[in-house]
Amino acid sequence: MLVKEIAQKLGAEFRGDGEVDIHRVANLLTAQAGEISFLSDTKYRSVLEKSQASCVMVKEADAPHVKSTALIVPDPYLAFARVAQLLDKEPPIAVGIHPTAVIGEDVVLGQNVGIGPHVVIGRGTVLGDNVQIGANCVLGPEVKLGTGTRLYPLVSVYHHCVLGEHCLIQSGTVIGGDGFGYANDKGEWVKIPQAGRVVIGDRVEIGANTCIDRGALDDTIIESNVIIDNLCQIAHNVKIGYGTAVAGGTTFAGSVTIGKYCIIGGTSVFNGHISIADQVTISGMCMVMRSIKEPKSVYSSGIPAQTNAEWRRTASRVLHINDMYHKLLELEKEVRELKKSQ
Repeated sequence: MLVKEIAQKLGAEFRGDGEVDIHRVANLLTAQAGEISFLSDTKYRSVLEKSQASCVMVKEADAPHVKSTALIVPDPYLAFARVAQLLDKEPPIAVGIHPTAVIGEDVVLGQNVGIGPHVVIGRGTVLGDNVQIGANCVLGPEVKLGTGTRLYPLVSVYHHCVLGEHCLIQSGTVIGGDGFGYANDKGEWVKIPQAGRVVIGDRVEIGANTCIDRGALDDTIIESNVIIDNLCQIAHNVKIGYGTAVAGGTTFAGSVTIGKYCIIGGTSVFNGHISIADQVTISGMCMVMRSIKEPKSVYSSGIPAQTNAEWRRTASRVLHINDMYHKLLELEKEVRELKKSQ
């Protein structure tokens, strides 16, 4: 695309040569002719002097420092994301219906649906327009996929689950597997059938090898505009609110409710049956054991990396915290008695 065409798409102003042809996005330091980059942090402004990019997206204050064509935008990083979409050359996941696909009875296919090799689609499933299903995916009976939703190879969607429009599901993800529901009869585990579904909103993206369990009675719900990274575990009856972002390796126990626009760091763990307020930020490796009721609050836990020697000392001292606590109480008592005697 020409720079002037990109500017028009973004509703932005360009300064310099609008006829420059741009074919890909690139890192500011390694970009070459024909590539577009961005500067979002002014402390890296000096890199502009070295960059060979044909166009750089910057804020107004940084525009005078751009040697090539500048594209003036309020948020360069967001503009980078938009331009990357415009220039994206990723091939479609599937085109047409492959002859090895197995399609059950009463399946409804929208227009321009792509179904890859060895896909299995259960009876009564409904696929919206422009849905793409990658090789070896399995969709159970009466699944619904909205317009433009794409499944990469080896995704499994169990019976009755619903995905909205323009969702993107990466390979290996399992949606609608049984929740971990069992009763104990004198040491013998008795399985509780999981009668709920997984219901996913629009524009949800889910990373590779993530598991989202179906509800035990009610549904597990992922609201629209949620992004979930790789290798996450979302147990039965979890609800994740609109616009929340979940980084890789995070685990939600059953019946957790996450508010809107939360940011959850990787490998965090959530205890079951708790609620998290809107716009809460959870740092990576947090262990969240109780509900968080204050919106926009920030929580952290975990121990930053230490040398082995430092960690051993810390661990040793932690084992003596209870003794230290009682000694501190005794010292406080002695101090109070001394003050009284003066």
